[in-house]
Amino acid sequence: MKIILSTLNSRYTHSSFALRHLYANLGDFQPSSKILEFSINDAIQTIAEKILDEEPDIVGLGTYIWNALEIQELLHIIKKTSPKTIVVLGGPEVSHEPMRVDYSDADYIVQGEADLAFFELCKTIKSDPTPPTKTTIIKQTVPNLKTLQSPYQFYTDEDIQNRYLYVEISRGCPFECEFCLSSMDEKVRTFDLEQTLQSFEMLWKRGARNFKFVDRTFNINIKTANKILDFFLAKEEPYFAHFEVIPDHFPDSIKEKIKQFPAGALQFEIGIQTLNLEVAKNISRNLKLDKIQKNIAFLEQETKAHIHLDLIVGLPGESLESFGKNLNKLVSLSSCEIQIGILKKLSGTYINRHDIEHAMVYSDYPPYDILKNNQLSFKDIQIMKRFARFWDLTYNSGNFKNSISYLWKDQSVYENFYNFSLWIYTQTDSTYKISLVRLGELLFTYLKEVKKLDPNTFTKAMLNDMMKLKGRAIPHYLKPYSSDFNINAKEGTSGFNKRQH
Repeated sequence: MKIILSTLNSRYTHSSFALRHLYANLGDFQPSSKILEFSINDAIQTIAEKILDEEPDIVGLGTYIWNALEIQELLHIIKKTSPKTIVVLGGPEVSHEPMRVDYSDADYIVQGEADLAFFELCKTIKSDPTPPTKTTIIKQTVPNLKTLQSPYQFYTDEDIQNRYLYVEISRGCPFECEFCLSSMDEKVRTFDLEQTLQSFEMLWKRGARNFKFVDRTFNINIKTANKILDFFLAKEEPYFAHFEVIPDHFPDSIKEKIKQFPAGALQFEIGIQTLNLEVAKNISRNLKLDKIQKNIAFLEQETKAHIHLDLIVGLPGESLESFGKNLNKLVSLSSCEIQIGILKKLSGTYINRHDIEHAMVYSDYPPYDILKNNQLSFKDIQIMKRFARFWDLTYNSGNFKNSISYLWKDQSVYENFYNFSLWIYTQTDSTYKISLVRLGELLFTYLKEVKKLDPNTFTKAMLNDMMKLKGRAIPHYLKPYSSDFNINAKEGTSGFNKRQH
């Protein structure tokens, strides 16, 4: 019996951890099974063709918020052209009710962690390969993680060279944030740590240097976190490890280890979401503000780790003024990346309990983002989506690290960037396909003509931003201010003459 495991990743550089878990636990079916990965940018009919060229008896498709509609189309094509091929869906997008995308063409839907359930279903199908007359839903209980076969050997050499490698030491989350699917999971369960570390060592020996941990709370178990950090500290070659961490739990043992890591080795993603205690209470989020501020300051001032903080627009009870205070505070605490997201209503999450009181209105189409509430109009949400995009292009990108702060200079970051984002949209009528040179020109023009700043006060910073990479030509709008700017073409470095400092 031939089995194809497939999904559409959000981009080529991503790999599907879930498919490798399924493949690792397929038992006797593994030799006749195959993983085929695609991206959402691939043509759906071409994907269907490549899957059906394998003449599979069963196709398992991983379904997520980013590929929900593409999977619907792929499912439709497979069943229309090859009705005897049994299609099984799994993944977060089909694991919770209501399902807002029509997957009624599917033969089976496995809800929950399918590591073992998919294998059991394949055995059932082998004994009776007749497709069911309607979609059969299988609700799966969580497996014992310590009994699962390891997926790591099924990362290919191409994966190791070209893709993110996803790894985990636990599943589940101890918190109950109402907007998050993880709040619905079983409490934290762990894999066998020593076996997992052996798998990491195997990957390392094969050349893996990029490890992205998918654990929701890496630093919840300090003993385990210390062992993982020790694994990397023992390595002499450069590497990169990404962790999702909670901001209020950095005991001294963890801090001392983090301080030992070189620049570029660690990235911490920290879900702040809001600093408003009343809003946090609305969504069952426990905030310890003193510890959060103290630990962000520690990471910023005493370590070389890259920090990525998250804020959400549209939380029940949070106004734009409150969001602005959150952003201002985070910028004052750290110079790190601050990701601004728009609230989504994921099926099954408890955020729906606020729908009436806060007049929450969401799109019924993926990614199910908020359209308005009693604090924010539809127009407000649209403006903040553009705000978030322009924030990414300028502040988060690091391309304007020296010059972007001239937008606010000792004033409200939020209010000044809000006005800039409104203005930049009037100039572009788009948030995409804006070149770096064009972005720089827009920032220069805004500072000069709208903020009425003397160009001599900020062009030095802007030149250092625009010319930090080898091979760039000085943009035309900066040339009049570049006479004292030196470029060493051989070394690809740039800077002002010493007399300018």
